Amino acid sequence: MRSNLFENREIADGQRFGLQNSQLLRVSLGPDVLAVKGAMVAYQGQVRFDHEKAGSMGKLLKKMVTSEDMPLMRVSGQGEVFFANEAGYVYLIQLDAQGGGLSVNGRNLLAFDATLQWDINRTRGAGIMAGGLFNTTVTGDGTVALCTVGSPVVLDCSQQPTFVDVNACVAWSANLVPQVVSSMNMKSMLRGGSGEAFQYSFHGPGFVVVQPSEWSAAAQSSGKSGGGGGGLIGDLLGS
Repeated sequence: MRSNLFENREIADGQRFGLQNSQLLRVSLGPDVLAVKGAMVAYQGQVRFDHEKAGSMGKLLKKMVTSEDMPLMRVSGQGEVFFANEAGYVYLIQLDAQGGGLSVNGRNLLAFDATLQWDINRTRGAGIMAGGLFNTTVTGDGTVALCTVGSPVVLDCSQQPTFVDVNACVAWSANLVPQVVSSMNMKSMLRGGSGEAFQYSFHGPGFVVVQPSEWSAAAQSSGKSGGGGGGLIGDLLGS
């Protein structure tokens, strides 16, 4: 049988986290990995998938009262697991405890080493008008896999103030402390608005990742849990 399809065979490069292609992540198990539920598209070997509970009552309460309900599963065993999310582009970031962490939009998180620490944090200035904006902060030593809609750009925030639409922001250096600002004014509101109501404001040593697409309100409300179930009810039962 002949076809250029067979040029897309599995890439065995010996890396724990590796890209099969720009839209497909392959993880070789040994140590456990945490992934967003529904992100697994294939696996080989003896692999187990378990709901990952919140880990603490404080973290559970944050998930209950925020839209950053990131339904995670723990993947363990021996073999290779492939992860993807709606053909988004996958990028790997190697974290180390000395270099600081990463603040990630939960909808852009795909998978990360289970040894990393994670928590949910509120963005300064994100009040009721902004819908309450929360991100997931990941710290420690290990690898984080992000998934973006389209090819992103990484902006340096150290030279001048940087403003990013809250629905296009993927991640930023955890040492940055952004604020939520509004470009709305009464004149604009009376004329139907500009469509650019809220932005993250960054200024300081660090970077911010921006994707060329904005998450819609429907995507925010539905989350990216995909299959696997669990979510808030699973947390309540599992914590």
